[in-house]
Amino acid sequence: MNAALVPLLFALAQAPAVATPPPRPAPSGPVVVIETSLGTIRIVLNRAQAPLSVDNFLKYVRARHYDGTIFHRVIPGFMVQGGGFTPDMKEKATRPPVRNEAKNGIRNSRGTVAMARTSDPNSATSQFFVNVRNNHRLDFGIGGAGYAVFGEVVEGMEVVDKIVAVPTTTKGGMVDVPVTPVFLKSAREGKAVASPPVPPRPASLPAPRSGNP
Repeated sequence: MNAALVPLLFALAQAPAVATPPPRPAPSGPVVVIETSLGTIRIVLNRAQAPLSVDNFLKYVRARHYDGTIFHRVIPGFMVQGGGFTPDMKEKATRPPVRNEAKNGIRNSRGTVAMARTSDPNSATSQFFVNVRNNHRLDFGIGGAGYAVFGEVVEGMEVVDKIVAVPTTTKGGMVDVPVTPVFLKSAREGKAVASPPVPPRPASLPAPRSGNP
């Protein structure tokens, strides 16, 4: 062995192990079950820290706004975005925008669900995205006004990982659109279940945008 490497290897062996971050507490709150064409995703909503975003999301769920829409923007190593477009890339009519609640202390970590918006911080309507890795640069104070996290996937993160892996193309003037549409077949309120939190993963890419990316 190269003698110069011995001190380095010894130092590495003596270095303290990097502490694993503690898991996020299991969320509790209203539950929404999204049936997609690739499987089921169960989301727990955080009304305590994002009341406006949660109530806004539930209004769209109860109106069945999401039924038959698609995940229209998927970027590997970043996120999947949906809730606003039909398979022919027509944007659905929405309710008035909701105030940005990104300053609620919830980070854009893997498995969290956040509101998509335009460059206007208070422009979020029906579109949402699921972080497939830790995107903490989207947090309030790091990414400016930030992107409001209002829920977390507690079942079906493997489905989200399938969605983000589908091949994409440019369609209707938009990029990162799945070649084969991935449908939100339905979104319904469901019963809460106890599930472990999604383990965190490393960091980020460009910010999710609502409507016309």
